[in-house]
Amino acid sequence: MIFKPCIVIPIYNHGYAIAATIDSLKIYGLPIIVIDDGSEETTKRSIAKVATTHPDLQVLVHKQNKGKGAALKTGFRKALNDGFTHALQVDADGQHNLNDIPSFLVKGKESPNCLICGEPVYDESIPKSRLYGRRITNFWIVVETLSHKIPDAMCGYRLYPLQQTVSLLDRYFVGDRMESDIDLLVRFAWLPMPIYWIKTKVQYPKGGWSNFRLFQDNARISWAHTRLVAGMITHLPSLLSNKMNMGRTSG
Repeated sequence: MIFKPCIVIPIYNHGYAIAATIDSLKIYGLPIIVIDDGSEETTKRSIAKVATTHPDLQVLVHKQNKGKGAALKTGFRKALNDGFTHALQVDADGQHNLNDIPSFLVKGKESPNCLICGEPVYDESIPKSRLYGRRITNFWIVVETLSHKIPDAMCGYRLYPLQQTVSLLDRYFVGDRMESDIDLLVRFAWLPMPIYWIKTKVQYPKGGWSNFRLFQDNARISWAHTRLVAGMITHLPSLLSNKMNMGRTSG
């Protein structure tokens, strides 16, 4: 299988960070697709300026803010239509350790039908509310997948195999906002699809700000878990069968 990756970056009002993020990615020589999800004019100008100095950069625009998940869907479909086999999802705000990109690419080339996920290692910069929220989500992930093999469902640093990803998006409902990372990962686990984890440092830069809205996005995530628990019931026979088969293999 030909391995032809690109980078997909959803952005909403992170104009202050996008130039540094793109400059850090340039050394990898990968085409980049930026999805401007209805940003304000300051960010639009920052994106336009960066695009003039990076010929491999494509900019897709949502006229109105639709959410991170919607931006990713637009980027994944565009990447597949352009002939790419994989899309590396990277945040625009500088949280991800881009020095780990070679590890994602090496593993993606070795296992092209595998979803490669960042397993975040946080420092003291992570807000306590986000840390506790992740712990709650991780509890529900165990319930939804009947597995302890998913250490984190909210880190958006992932290498997606595009054919399988777009097929999943065509088949299932996946949320349009912050719940999308959780939705996608659980549904990949249900397929089941091999998931490989790469430990990566994640920091919350000083002076930066998050698009995560404490009440609205936690409400959406709670609703996503409700949907996924209900969906798990329909996948229960295959999940139990997979657990039994794994138990026989390990025994």
